[in-house]
Amino acid sequence: MAEETPMRQFGPWTGSMLIIASMIGTGVFTTTGFMIADIESLPAVLICWFVGGVLALAGALSYAELAAAMPANGGEFLYLSRIYHPAVGFVAGSTSLVVGFAAPVAASAIAFSYYLGAIFPAAPKQTIAILLIMALSALHAFRVSIGSEFQNALTVGKVLLIVAFIAAGLWAGDPGRIFSGGPGNVSEAVFSPLFSVGLIFVSFAYSGWNACIYISGEIKQPERNIPISLFLGTAVVTLLYLGLNIVFLSAAPAEQLAGVAEVGHVAAVGLFGDRAARFFSAIIAIGLISTIGAYIMTGPRVYEAMGRAYPRLHLFTGREKDRGPVAAIILQAVVAIAMVSTASLRALLTYVGLSLSVFVALAVAGVIILRLREPDLARPYRVWGYPVTPIVLVLLVCWMIVNTIFERPVEALAGLLTLVTGLILYLALGRTV
Repeated sequence: MAEETPMRQFGPWTGSMLIIASMIGTGVFTTTGFMIADIESLPAVLICWFVGGVLALAGALSYAELAAAMPANGGEFLYLSRIYHPAVGFVAGSTSLVVGFAAPVAASAIAFSYYLGAIFPAAPKQTIAILLIMALSALHAFRVSIGSEFQNALTVGKVLLIVAFIAAGLWAGDPGRIFSGGPGNVSEAVFSPLFSVGLIFVSFAYSGWNACIYISGEIKQPERNIPISLFLGTAVVTLLYLGLNIVFLSAAPAEQLAGVAEVGHVAAVGLFGDRAARFFSAIIAIGLISTIGAYIMTGPRVYEAMGRAYPRLHLFTGREKDRGPVAAIILQAVVAIAMVSTASLRALLTYVGLSLSVFVALAVAGVIILRLREPDLARPYRVWGYPVTPIVLVLLVCWMIVNTIFERPVEALAGLLTLVTGLILYLALGRTV
């Protein structure tokens, strides 16, 4: 199989659509129910989604500077290797296999089976999730062009349907439910440790705002198109998330939503009745297909970049024209299927959100480090509000991480073990010669 350097074939449209597809998925349609159960203040839940959007936008602006200065596939693996040490980049890349991509693929496939189960209760959920991962992996492995076109079409359709649902929900819902408990406990809820745990859930829902950096080496005019893609994609999703959650919280009493995974289905039942709710569940299920496809499209590019840097991982670099990195896609699919078979949705959401936050903080702090250490590095784009934007983001993410470690120690331990495993793999496989 011939090995070729990937061509620059994607524009800002594909970059933005990839970000939107990566972000709008499992998190927004599952986490609000868990957050209501923990935070117990509907206005605080809405504030949590707003803060998460601000964090995502700040992260996107910071990553845009790194991506424009280093426009190659690899994401955090590439950035952290250069900013800190190859070991840090390797751990980030190997962790991405499990936390950044395989786990979100598994979580999205599980959520897909939940929403499909709301329509067809007898459907075998685990089997459906596994078959979906296999089918989308095959599509993106063997035809990059078809995979990206399929991805864009699904994403556009998903956004239009969500906008229609928000409009209908705002008309049919009761926004008074959001403030029915009065504003007295809002400030207390916002500054509680469980609010920071809610931000971890939200950060999972917003994860994907950096999706296009993983295919930077395949984007045309990256110094221009990557910042455009990052900003537009993240801004659109933030507005959609706020609209969706206003509708969710207006649709049914809080006790009916608390702790529920398929919160979108419950909200649709409250707004439009059971028959219409089944239709909405079908829309969510279709939308989750594009989310899974986005992670399958981006994740293997990280392992491919690692294979180019480390000869012992060379297996993941071979691909033919218009094909994806087949071996890397197969590896990710196998890990995702294993997680579908063993993990719960709520545990996956916390584990992923917490683990990814560590690398986001390191990468954003790296913007400052790189400015100080390499002032002459060509930076076609510079983050707005520097250094306030990256500093505030890093401090907030650290606050989230510390509180979540105390509130969810099991998931925190799983994240730590993943990092340690990545370091062990670096010591065993991470020689560049």
